[in-house]
Amino acid sequence: MNRKEVGEIRRRIRPEHNNISFICGCYVNAEKAVVSSFEESVALMSAEEREKYFALLRKSLSGSLGRNLLQLDFATKEVMDSAEHKLLSALRKSELRDASLLESFYQTVIANIDPGENGCLILLAMDKYDVPHYGKDGAEGDSGEVFRYLVCAVCPIKPGKAELGYDAQDKRFHSALQGSVAAAPELGFLYPAFDERAANIYGALFYSRSVNEEHAAFIDAVFRAPVPPSAGAQKESFAELLSTSLEKDCSFAVVQSVHEQLHERMELHKESKDPETLTLSPDELGDMLENGGASPEEAERFVSRCREKLGEEAQLIPANIAPSRRMQICTPQVKISVEPQFSHLVEARVLDGKKVLVISAEAGVELNGLPVQIPGEKAE
Repeated sequence: MNRKEVGEIRRRIRPEHNNISFICGCYVNAEKAVVSSFEESVALMSAEEREKYFALLRKSLSGSLGRNLLQLDFATKEVMDSAEHKLLSALRKSELRDASLLESFYQTVIANIDPGENGCLILLAMDKYDVPHYGKDGAEGDSGEVFRYLVCAVCPIKPGKAELGYDAQDKRFHSALQGSVAAAPELGFLYPAFDERAANIYGALFYSRSVNEEHAAFIDAVFRAPVPPSAGAQKESFAELLSTSLEKDCSFAVVQSVHEQLHERMELHKESKDPETLTLSPDELGDMLENGGASPEEAERFVSRCREKLGEEAQLIPANIAPSRRMQICTPQVKISVEPQFSHLVEARVLDGKKVLVISAEAGVELNGLPVQIPGEKAE
């Protein structure tokens, strides 16, 4: 799925824009025991409750592709034969009307998550989207495509002022309660994927609030799909590959140049408005290393190790390997943060036998908001 396709489905998950008639749920305590299972009619909810539920489901399609939203791809054999896909397909076909299927799904999820010290809420909904066709003139028509999909959110329960709170008396969730609160989801998914504005049963879109969590047990149990590396894991792998490939030649100038080139590519991609996620191959990253001052041998070593560690068809996402918009320079005592377009103002040198960072300050210097002069500077 690309950014536009995610946005199209995400806009559906609002009270007034979908065909979701009810929302299923399961409240699980810290010991993984089911406190209650429920089915809430959207039509019978108050406007406030309706928005709370849809906001939680919508959140499971938020964030950036490749960081919070990961495309899962399934092999043909898994789709045809695996129990995991049979359950997902049956849930979709039954439109969540089969209680035994829901119970099997809940138990699968519960067995493969950490509900936390206060438990969690599992939400599941089914929508049928009559996908419109847009002509070259922008006119909307009927494409004949109906996208039937499941959307799931697994939300931690936290104490505090309620957004959507659980009432132990009638075993339902209500708004404006004090006590147990359903917080923003930690993970969730969309199944099947919405590729080229149509259902793709060979894929799903998985959501993780934390870019460092892979949720491998959940993905394996629910989808039986390869677990894609998290954004945090990609960043760590890139740093390790860069360090081991350059070894003693891992200079400030080379790494600085690679960082600048990555952000330049990201800015160009943003300006192009291309909905596809920007990725770079090991060869492209090797070229960046050479452009930054690394030797051809070092660049080739990086490319080779990258393929060995990440696979022959590896594609790295610049937003994962250089996630901060600012260049972060740290010593044990000092931290410096620099906007990418100004990173050239920082240099690493050796002066009088000491390693120092030199920052060009021609435009003036402020200390705690107060303009100050640099020793030797002529006052104007």
